Amino acid sequence: MKHKTPSGLFVLGIMLVCAAVGLFQGRSGQKVYAQTQSQGSTAQTPKSQTGVPAKVYFTGDISPAGLMSVYKALGQTPGGRVAVKISTGESPNSNHLRPALIQDLVQSVKGTLVESNTAYGGRRASTALHKQTARDHGYTAIAPVDILDEDGSISLPVRGGTRLRENFVGGHFRNYDYFIVLSHFKGHTMAGLGGAIKNISIGIASSEGKAWIHSGGKSKTRPWGGEQNAFLDAMAEAGKSVVDRLNGKILYINVMNRLSVDCDCNGNPAEPDMHDIGILSSLDPVALDQACVDLVYAAPDGRSLIQRMESRNGLRTIDHGAEIGLGSKAYELVRLNG
Repeated sequence: MKHKTPSGLFVLGIMLVCAAVGLFQGRSGQKVYAQTQSQGSTAQTPKSQTGVPAKVYFTGDISPAGLMSVYKALGQTPGGRVAVKISTGESPNSNHLRPALIQDLVQSVKGTLVESNTAYGGRRASTALHKQTARDHGYTAIAPVDILDEDGSISLPVRGGTRLRENFVGGHFRNYDYFIVLSHFKGHTMAGLGGAIKNISIGIASSEGKAWIHSGGKSKTRPWGGEQNAFLDAMAEAGKSVVDRLNGKILYINVMNRLSVDCDCNGNPAEPDMHDIGILSSLDPVALDQACVDLVYAAPDGRSLIQRMESRNGLRTIDHGAEIGLGSKAYELVRLNG
C-alpha cells in the first residue's frame, strides 16, 4: 500500500477512541488520561517529579504551524544556546523530518541543529561525511549544524541503571544550555521503535557511545552481537543520564508522519503502509513515546508497525525508562484546537 496522506476523520477517529472511554488502558496496562480539546496550556513537569500524569499535547496538523502549536503548548522559554536534536537521515530516501517542516521552530529559538556520528559506517560515519549529508538534505540552509562528537566524547554518569554506569556523548554536548529533542517517530530494525527516548540515547551518544549502548555496556568499538534486552535497557539508561545532566532544560516533540517500520538511519526504508497521525509534545519522554505507541495500536492500519515493535520487544525500553525514573507511562492526552 502506498503512503497515505493525513486524514482529519482518521485522526478524529483515533482521538474519539481515546476520549470515549475516559480512563483507558494503554498497551502496557498503564492508566492513560484522555482529553479531546484544549485552548492552550501552562508549563508543567513530568509525573515522575509531581505524582500527576504528564501532559502530552497532540495536533493532527502536520505542518510548520502545527509543530509550533505543540511547542508553544509546553509553555517553555529556552534560553542561552539552544540545541535542536534531529536525525539528518542516511539518504534522500530516508523519512527524516524535512527542513521545511522544522525551519520555523528552529529559527524561532535561534537553535543549532545537532547530531552525532554513527558507529556502523554509511554517510554519517565521520564528521566530514555527516556535515556533507546535512548540507545535501537542506539543513545547513535553515540553521547552523553541529556534530556533537566532532572533537570526541565526554562521560555522563548513569544513576540507577542495571546495564550502564556511564554514557558517552559528544563533547560539544556541554556547549548547550537547553535541548529541544525533535524526533521522527517510526519503527526500527533493531530497537523496534524510535522516538524521544532513542533520540536522547543513541541519538546524542557519540560514535563510541552508540557502540556502548548497542552492546549493553560491553564494548565501545563493536556495536553488534550484544543481547537484545541489554541494548533496550541501555537506551533508557543512557537517556536518563542526559536528562539528569540537563536538569529540566529539555523538551520533546515527536512527529508521527511517514510511519515506516524502518528508521531514518536506513537509506532505503520500507514504504509506510499506514496513515500519518500527527505531532505530539511533552516534558516527559516516557509519556510521549507511550502516547505514540498507544496511537499506533489505536490506528486501524497500524499492523505492520505493531508487528515490528513487538517482534523486537521494543516496548521494553519505555517500560525500563519508567522503572528507573526517566519518566512515567501515565499521561493526559490534550488535543489542541485546530
